[in-house]
Amino acid sequence: MQSNPRLRFLGAAGTVTGSRHLLDVRGQRILLDCGLFQGVKPLRLRNWAPFPVPPTDIEAVVLSHAHLDHSGYLPRLVREGFHGPIYCSEATRDLCRILLLDSAHLQESDADYLNRHGLSQHKPALPLYTVADAQRAISALCPVEFDTPQDLPAGLRFTLTRAGHILGAAVVHVAYDGGKLVFSGDLGRYNDPLMPPPQTVTEADYLIIESTYGNRLHGTQDVLDSLADIIGHTISRGGTVIIPAFAVGRAQLLLLHLHRLKSSGRIPANLPIYLDSPMASAAVETYLQHGADQRLPQGEAGAAYRVATCVSDVEASKALDRSPMPKIIVSASGMATGGRVIHHLKHYVSDPRNTILFAGFQAPGTRGAAMLDGARSVKIHGEYIPVRAELDNLSMLSAHADADEILQWLSGFTQPPKDTYIVHGEPAAADALRLRIKDELGWRCHAVEQGEDVELK
Repeated sequence: MQSNPRLRFLGAAGTVTGSRHLLDVRGQRILLDCGLFQGVKPLRLRNWAPFPVPPTDIEAVVLSHAHLDHSGYLPRLVREGFHGPIYCSEATRDLCRILLLDSAHLQESDADYLNRHGLSQHKPALPLYTVADAQRAISALCPVEFDTPQDLPAGLRFTLTRAGHILGAAVVHVAYDGGKLVFSGDLGRYNDPLMPPPQTVTEADYLIIESTYGNRLHGTQDVLDSLADIIGHTISRGGTVIIPAFAVGRAQLLLLHLHRLKSSGRIPANLPIYLDSPMASAAVETYLQHGADQRLPQGEAGAAYRVATCVSDVEASKALDRSPMPKIIVSASGMATGGRVIHHLKHYVSDPRNTILFAGFQAPGTRGAAMLDGARSVKIHGEYIPVRAELDNLSMLSAHADADEILQWLSGFTQPPKDTYIVHGEPAAADALRLRIKDELGWRCHAVEQGEDVELK
């Protein structure tokens, strides 16, 4: 008698990072997403633990999208022996080329810094993976078209449909003998000005659903009104607006909004705007190459993505902090955990004339979360810097569907799945979504635990 397929949740269980879901059909293993754990140290340490199954036993990986919490473990998986194909949309492949190489450079440079300064308990400190590992992972990326079935081992087939969220993001549909598993990946917004809404899904025997904003709504404030007000108040007192932004997705959306504010005269046409993130600048070029995957007319996309001056070299980035002129600096990373924005925060966060404007979800354990929670000082490069700048967060800029939008997407199903597994959320968010699905839709569902193993009957 053949055994039923099994599904193991190896990440994004009780947390929003480390998306990894293993489907086992008759001994053939397919991994849905292969993300990094991020945030507090206990989560980051999971990246160093042995993978729960030998990577050599995994036949293929299917990616929902390019963000590192969904793709960033791929170079390590390859390093540990995985040698199969990595399926994804074409735009996801192009963005992964940028994100994985950048992540690898950071891994190597961080290890080098620790070794040079003797700051690591490990002798020597090693990177989680190298640029060579990232290049090997990138060479295994196999782009597929949306809405086009693709064969997998063990008689499986998968199809990608559009999830919105960021460029190339997909909902993954896996058909197995006698059933269908749907993995939402990260769902986008229905009114996102940049990305199309998530495609309706009507059926699944089993469903894996994200819950990042499972207990929150984004609000009805007009983002242009809020952004214009914050910028106006800051420059009127001679200050600078620092916007920590995710290099892929959020930075491009911000450029669109800033372009529209300048075009309508709501912020000064001569106000300098800088995009200080080489990775975000590279992602802009990828967005321009994939205009058909976005809502924007190509003409507006070109103008919007050129509203900022791209800052390439380190000396030009440092020069921004020496200029006393009011300006806007959009810089990675989005949760202020690394990258060039850290240097800008160190310079600007102690001056009450300035504004630090976050642009979406801040995971627990990150600098962004600490600052928004009221920290009076922030540790940067071993030094505690007082927080005196104005702080704000445009949560409505999030690329994630909020609780109501998740329910809207689920309402497209013509009948309930046999079971719905809730992932990719902090415990309170996942449980809040569980209750709404149970009470409003009447579905069987639960928030999964790390390592949980279920049978798909």
